[in-house]
Amino acid sequence: MTIARTICIGFLAVIAIGTLLLMLPFATQDGNWNNPLVALFTATSAVCVTGLIVVDTGSYFSFWGQLIILLLIQVGGLGYMTTTTFLILLLGRRFDLRQKLAIQESFDRPFLHGNSQTLIRSIIATTLGFEIFGILLMLNVFSQKYGTLQGLWLAIFHSISAWNNAGFSLFSDSLMSFSDSPTINFAIPLLIIFGGIGYQVIMELYMAIVHLVTRKQERFIFSLNFKVVITTTTILLVAGTLIFFIIEYPNPNTLGNLDLKSKFLTAWFQSVTTRTAGFNSIDIGKMSFSGLFLTIGLMFIGASPSGTGGGIKTTTLRILTNCTRSVLRGNDEVVMFRREIPVSLILKAVAVVFGSTNMVVLMTFLIYLNEGIFNPSFFESGVTSFQVLFEVVSAFATVGLSAGITDKLSAISQILLIVTMYTGRVGILLFMAAIAGETRPRVIQYPEETLLVG
Repeated sequence: MTIARTICIGFLAVIAIGTLLLMLPFATQDGNWNNPLVALFTATSAVCVTGLIVVDTGSYFSFWGQLIILLLIQVGGLGYMTTTTFLILLLGRRFDLRQKLAIQESFDRPFLHGNSQTLIRSIIATTLGFEIFGILLMLNVFSQKYGTLQGLWLAIFHSISAWNNAGFSLFSDSLMSFSDSPTINFAIPLLIIFGGIGYQVIMELYMAIVHLVTRKQERFIFSLNFKVVITTTTILLVAGTLIFFIIEYPNPNTLGNLDLKSKFLTAWFQSVTTRTAGFNSIDIGKMSFSGLFLTIGLMFIGASPSGTGGGIKTTTLRILTNCTRSVLRGNDEVVMFRREIPVSLILKAVAVVFGSTNMVVLMTFLIYLNEGIFNPSFFESGVTSFQVLFEVVSAFATVGLSAGITDKLSAISQILLIVTMYTGRVGILLFMAAIAGETRPRVIQYPEETLLVG
């Protein structure tokens, strides 16, 4: 079995186990057997760290159901192979080359050199460290309103959900009731950002801090991946905040009735969470068309490689942006930070965007066709094709923001969203590689010829 198929089947296995557990009576508040489709949709959304829901998590599921969802989020955020390997290490079994290659494939990074066991332990330690820090930050806010025990559980749930960019909330309005809380508007975005930039970037930042503290004379050199991820993330966060602020400023249903401080806090929160986290502090369904369009764009871009978020990734966007700039300048090479990008990486970036776009278009078309034929009242109620597109992009980029139509979709359309979430989590190229099977290197060199483009 290929490594791609191992990872894809592993995620399916976790989703299957989660579905079975969420179907059991103890998982629901009313103590009855759960609807299989609700259980499947919720388990998929949790494992794929998406956050789209068809029922209210806080009121529909019992404490044990919420705990199962939280465990699925943690496994999904870490990745199937990372979790499996960590369990193998706990059991004292040997860590073989195949598992190392599988983790490398799942993280989509060729940086796994040296002691891979140490790497896995550091990933787990980093995850727990940030999640505990988030719990401590939010504990006081939730405890003051809901008591110590309930406040602790809310802090644990939302910290883990935020770090894994899952977007699951135990509040029916997500975090809208905390839109003016400086603590929540700091803690949640902090977890989302660090969870989304990737473990390699966090580790490199840690090494740079250690290097600075120890006052070593030689200069610390950041990798190209670090520079691209940090700069692109910063640009997207700042630009997203400003554009959200400008677009939604006059909208009385979002920012219009807030004071200036709350406007900036809300715009900042939405800029952060839009890129694969899925929490919301405003009613997404009441945003302006321009605001929704901007949200779709940011969702599609997503987080960074080896992080807990989805989307086409910040590095893919940067490669294609610089590729376009090189073409306009008449250059044959793509250069970033005085480093030339390999042609193979450019081809991969093109394939990611092409495959992702096709997946989004296909699923939007199928859902629109299905609802139009078998559920005509769906569109008669005022739902538009743009809202369907919004939902599909949110599912594929594992964001979880919703225009409020997920629970209104028919069973077939919800299953299509399940497939979309799964494909977005494992990665479009990995998903296609699992279907295609083993690749064979080309042994024939063909002559080169040009053609007209553009």
